[in-house]
Amino acid sequence: MPIQRIDPGPRMSEMVIHNDTIYLSGQIAEDGSTTVEAQTHDVLRQIDARLAEVGSGKDRLLSATVFLADIATFAEMNAVWDAWVDPANAPTRATVEAKLADPALLVEILVVAAR
Repeated sequence: MPIQRIDPGPRMSEMVIHNDTIYLSGQIAEDGSTTVEAQTHDVLRQIDARLAEVGSGKDRLLSATVFLADIATFAEMNAVWDAWVDPANAPTRATVEAKLADPALLVEILVVAAR
């Protein structure tokens, strides 16, 4: 099966599709000066847009990994996630505390979806 790389760069591709499985790179907020709530909204908006580009959506999510700069913000992030996720098609998910590449970033989300 062919591998389709979308928006490839020298270090990574924004998305890779193989066997009708979509692998999204970690999505981060465009504005790092905001709260975990605002950053989570922004990241989920980006995920919706990227999946729509290739004919998929949040109802097709297979798995998600959420990276939080501070696990104390877990409830704040979950409030946004719970309002967004399709409860009839919830993916597997892991949430971990991690030092993100930029100290202003509070959340990064990586997803895998079916096409």
